Amino acid sequence: MRRKKSNKLILIIIVLVLLFIVGVGIYYLLNKKDKDIIKEDKNTMIKLNTLEEANTFAKDKNIKININYDYSDTIEKDKIISQSIKEGDSLKDITELTIEVSLGKLDKEKLASDGINELGRVPIMMYHGIREKTKNSTGTVGGNVDKDGYNRTPEAFKKDLEFYYENGYEMIRLEDYINGKVTAGYGKSPIILTFDDGNEDNIRVTGLDDNGNIIIDKNSAVGILEEFKKEHKDVNVTATFFVNGGIFNQSEYNDKILKWMVENGYDIGNHTQTHLDIKKSSSDRVQKEIAYVYDELEKVIPGKYVKIIALPFGSPYVKSHDNFKYVLSSTYNNKTYETEAALRVGWEPEVSCFNKDFDKTFLKRCRAYDNNGKEFDIDMVFNSILKTTKYISDGNPDTIVVKEKDKDKLITTDKKIITY
Repeated sequence: MRRKKSNKLILIIIVLVLLFIVGVGIYYLLNKKDKDIIKEDKNTMIKLNTLEEANTFAKDKNIKININYDYSDTIEKDKIISQSIKEGDSLKDITELTIEVSLGKLDKEKLASDGINELGRVPIMMYHGIREKTKNSTGTVGGNVDKDGYNRTPEAFKKDLEFYYENGYEMIRLEDYINGKVTAGYGKSPIILTFDDGNEDNIRVTGLDDNGNIIIDKNSAVGILEEFKKEHKDVNVTATFFVNGGIFNQSEYNDKILKWMVENGYDIGNHTQTHLDIKKSSSDRVQKEIAYVYDELEKVIPGKYVKIIALPFGSPYVKSHDNFKYVLSSTYNNKTYETEAALRVGWEPEVSCFNKDFDKTFLKRCRAYDNNGKEFDIDMVFNSILKTTKYISDGNPDTIVVKEKDKDKLITTDKKIITY
């Protein structure tokens, strides 16, 4: 009798153990399935509803996002009309996502009342060094370090950036501009920043961190731009730097600097090997110096630099000069170079890239300096010249909005033209 009870107890224990094992197994399998689903979900496209949501998603997935805009009678402003990757599709091997964002209903009366004008003028600002004043900085005005105002103090440059921001200007890439892509937001005006000479104070490196990344002096031009980027997350921050043969005159770090720059939204262009006066030089020397810089950039950042030249001294001053053709293209030492655009030194805002008078091979710039509101200084350019003539964007890079009376000034284009 006792043996039967003992056997029965053992049987019950065995059954309970088996049930426990089965239960644990089922629990494990269910959880594994849930985890697999979660894992799968993390690699699957979701439906995006807003531009903010899309930007966050692309950043989290390390995917490049391309944004197109269009007016819509049915989709609210800033909501997404379409996305190139469908909901539920795998994100494996995906590196780019294109979305179309609504600008809301097309309202021509609003365009007119807001002064939208994409035939307005655009300031291409010319900077050189960003440095503190010295005992030799005598007779200077405002934030100028030298009498001619080619160099600015760090504090003045910070104020310049805030001034542009407060007056509704948004930085865009020079390369985008010369190719007819204006990315400023609705009601905003594009501005382009350029730096000549590849001065050390454009991006001064103070050392490397534990991971081998460059540490940038916060009072250099790029250091100031990066701090501005942190403080103003609602706008793009970019600039084009034109270098000579010494690149940024930091031989130990030059390669790392170039790579960091193009990976972080900045562009690098050509300023000749020795800051050559093209008008006064032989054709052979002109070709040699331009080819040299292109060749050096190709070695370090192949295909990632811009094919744009800032003309040293603004020389040769006229396109008819014999040497100018070598600025645009040539073959030197069996290597061919092509230049998309060339920048002059002075002096006023450039016409819209959609104006039929626009010539990207001979662009005007504005010197970023103080001169009591005279001789095309910052005050004169922004508070006088641009006050009634500036480019004001409709926020859509794929459309051009102009006044009906001005449409005959437009270039021939595939973009949609909207008049009011």
